[in-house]
Amino acid sequence: MKNVQKIDLGLTGYDELFMNDAERKENKLPRIYDVPISEIDDFPDHPFKVKVDEDMDQLVQSIKERGIITPVTLRPKEDGRYEIVSGHRRKKACELAGLDTVKAEVREMTRDEAIILMVESNLQRSTILPSEKAFSYNMRLEAMNRQGERADLTCSPMDNKLKGVKSASLLKEATGDGQAQVYRYIRLTELIPELLQLVDESRIAFRPAVELSYLKKEEQSALLEEISYTDATPSLAQAIKMKKFSNEGKLSHEVIESIMSEEKPNQKEKINIKYEDARKFIPASVPYDKTGDYIMKALEYYHRYQERQKDRDAR
Repeated sequence: MKNVQKIDLGLTGYDELFMNDAERKENKLPRIYDVPISEIDDFPDHPFKVKVDEDMDQLVQSIKERGIITPVTLRPKEDGRYEIVSGHRRKKACELAGLDTVKAEVREMTRDEAIILMVESNLQRSTILPSEKAFSYNMRLEAMNRQGERADLTCSPMDNKLKGVKSASLLKEATGDGQAQVYRYIRLTELIPELLQLVDESRIAFRPAVELSYLKKEEQSALLEEISYTDATPSLAQAIKMKKFSNEGKLSHEVIESIMSEEKPNQKEKINIKYEDARKFIPASVPYDKTGDYIMKALEYYHRYQERQKDRDAR
């Protein structure tokens, strides 16, 4: 392997990780190497976002203090470089920590084997965006179909003729989402990126987003313009109505505007603040899960300040 230095791991805890070469060979485990970060490429079309946020800050600090506990998983490429299969966040954290190499297991595997492992490893994360599930489920289902799990055409729970129903059933077992839910997530891949971003930001709810995915791309773009203009997003009932008009070939700009102007009962408007925008005003000592509390206290303090100013002006 090009420019790869084997690590002497010693004998300190975590039996598998810290076995010597002979023990790892005997147990048929992959060897651990120090691989230069400069020789590692990201997984093609990797559907999971690597964010530089509070969690990343904590991971970087942990790596600076203790190093990587769990090695990343790499796949050798034909050009002598490596492709990361599992551990994109750990690799990024190593870069931010100023390291030149990363501990890695290097495994020979096919493209489809790599896709399945990549998806499985990332689905263990505590927070997964709808877009991440959508594209990862789609990638894994296609990989499973190519591996011979394809079944005859049949109706999906969403009245679509889809291939790979046996694969979808296996994907249900692997992800915990029911087969119908798996198909709903995959439908989100049909949304234009701007609408999908609104789903990730929780501005468009999941079920309306699934219905909107059936709109033609130009209809979705027209809807996006209306959302931007009115600063409002469609309810499930409105999304279903738009889908119906689209199927009938009648979903014009005027129809979208008319549907969006309908009153939505029991709908509460939400305020969305991007964490990275608010972070610069929040002390580093405030943990991520206390950000909301800090913002509310800041607003209360500002409100009291304004009231005091009014009292002074009235004197």
